[in-house]
Amino acid sequence: MSPSSAALAFEAEMAMAHIPVLTSELMGLLQVEADSRVVDCTFGAGGHASAVAAHLGAQGLLIACDRDPVAEAYFETMRQKFHSPARFCAGNFADTLAYLRESGFSATHVYMDLGLSSMQVDTEERGFSYGYDAPLDMRMDPALDVTAADIINGRTEAELSHIFRAYGEEQYARQIARAVVRRRQRAPFERTAELVETVKQAIPTPARFGARNPARRVFQALRIAVNDELESLRRALPEALGLLEPGGVLAVISFHSLEDRIVKQFFQSQARPCICPPSLPVCACGRVPTMEILTPRPLIPKARERQANPRSSSAKLRAARRL
Repeated sequence: MSPSSAALAFEAEMAMAHIPVLTSELMGLLQVEADSRVVDCTFGAGGHASAVAAHLGAQGLLIACDRDPVAEAYFETMRQKFHSPARFCAGNFADTLAYLRESGFSATHVYMDLGLSSMQVDTEERGFSYGYDAPLDMRMDPALDVTAADIINGRTEAELSHIFRAYGEEQYARQIARAVVRRRQRAPFERTAELVETVKQAIPTPARFGARNPARRVFQALRIAVNDELESLRRALPEALGLLEPGGVLAVISFHSLEDRIVKQFFQSQARPCICPPSLPVCACGRVPTMEILTPRPLIPKARERQANPRSSSAKLRAARRL
């Protein structure tokens, strides 16, 4: 196969594998112009970046970030079609944003899509999905030291219970943690199917037969723990704010309540003009808001998008403008 036909086949595979969510809503909030300087914190398969790049001209700039090395291959293939300069930064987006800010770079737009990309979920050997029997891995960056198997086999029952409850909001966290510890005494966990079966056996019988896989919350919790996702988000938000020039927009697409809560609280804290106690008759803090919230309520996918792409159903988009 020639290089050009290989590239076309690669792009076709990407298009089928990954459907970006809330793209029109995101573009409506960003209002990208030809000379904008945009940071895509979670490039993935480049779905949102393609929409952004279509609005950029030769004076613009797209900086793509991702910790997953597979994303860089997608970027290199797609960059050939961009009309603006573009570069890729490998690594955790919180670290990349800090580096860009410290280097004196300023952006007009920063956006984050916090969901797993289809290239991760549908690559069986990476172990993100409870729908496949695969190695219990879940690392977004394969260079990370700790896998999901390491956590399942190495943490105490109390620690596992905390992970399942805090990161997965799993109501049967204690029972599942106890079952995991009991099961690993016979043999260590190595495969996703082993964990799915253990979860099913640990929960009450009626809970095994719901509309969704009963292991989904445990898998979410492990993925968050392996990749330190919530702490990365907490670090990234103030770095993104510091990177934005006045009038710049920060937009975040989240997929579960833990992420959405962090984004919501950060935006509210930055938009609040005064933090004095209500008992004070006059403001003494002199605090000036740094952001204007553009989405009083998060935007969610319309029915047509949810039907075409069921994975979009839990997505929420929030945005704020730097003052």
